[in-house]
Amino acid sequence: MTDIVTRSWLADRLGEVALVDTREDWEYSGIGHLPTAVSVPFDTFRASEHAVESGEGEGMLPDRETWAGLLSEAGIAPEDHVVAYDDTHGVFAARFLVTAELLGHDPERLHLLDGDFSAWQRERAVESDAPEREPTDYTVDPPAETPLVDIEGVAAAIDTDATIVDTREDWEFEEGHIPGAVRFDWREAVDDENRGLRPRDELGAVLAERGITPDRRVVLYCNTARRISHTYVVLRHLGYEDVGFYEGSLTEWEAAGRPLSTGQSE
Repeated sequence: MTDIVTRSWLADRLGEVALVDTREDWEYSGIGHLPTAVSVPFDTFRASEHAVESGEGEGMLPDRETWAGLLSEAGIAPEDHVVAYDDTHGVFAARFLVTAELLGHDPERLHLLDGDFSAWQRERAVESDAPEREPTDYTVDPPAETPLVDIEGVAAAIDTDATIVDTREDWEFEEGHIPGAVRFDWREAVDDENRGLRPRDELGAVLAERGITPDRRVVLYCNTARRISHTYVVLRHLGYEDVGFYEGSLTEWEAAGRPLSTGQSE
C-alpha cells in the first residue's frame, strides 16, 4: 500500500531510496531540488486526453514502453523504495506513484512525501546539480488485480451503497457530475500553511461528513485521474481498503454520453 512519509523520515534515508521530483524540468534545474532527487516531469508520463476520449489505452496511463524507459533512465529498479514529491501539495507526485502501482511496482515500496518542495526548503537545504544514477533495465509487470474501475463498473456502483466521490472543485461539480456523487475537493486533505496533510482526526471528520467512510466501498473520479490520485493515496494511508479508481474519469464518462447531474450534492 502506498504510504505517506514525513520529511524527517526522508531526511534519514536520503541515498537509500529513489527520490523522484515530478515538477517541470525548469523548476528542477532552475530552482533546485531535494538532495539525490531525479527529475521525472509530470508531462512525461501522461497519455493525451484524446486517448481517453477515443478509448485508446487505459485512461491517462502511459504505455508500458514509455514508462519502462522513463524509470530505466532515472535509474529506478523494480525493487527500489520510491519517494515522490512536487511543489503542489503532492498531487502530481501522487499521480506518479499511482501510475507506478498500476504498472506493477510493489505498492509497499511507494511513498508520497508529506509536504512538498516548498515545505522541505523551509527547513532543509536543496541542490541544483542532478545526481549521477546508473540506468537500469526497468521491467513493467502489471498486477493481475488493480483498483481500476471501468465505466460500466462506475455505472453499476450508482445503484449500490458505494460512495462515488468527485474530487474536483465546487464549480466543476455544480456544472456536471456523475449521478449520486458526493464532492470532496482533493485539496481539502491538505493544510495550505504547512503544505502537508491535515491532522488525521480533522481529515476523518470531514470525510465522515460526506459519507466517505472506511466501511463502504469508495469510487473516485475527477476529470483526467490526476486529482483522484492524491485522494486515493490519502484514503489508503488512512486505512480505507475498498477504494476504486476510475481512470477514465469524467473525460471518458462525458465522451460516452453518460448522464450527468448538476447542482450541489444530493
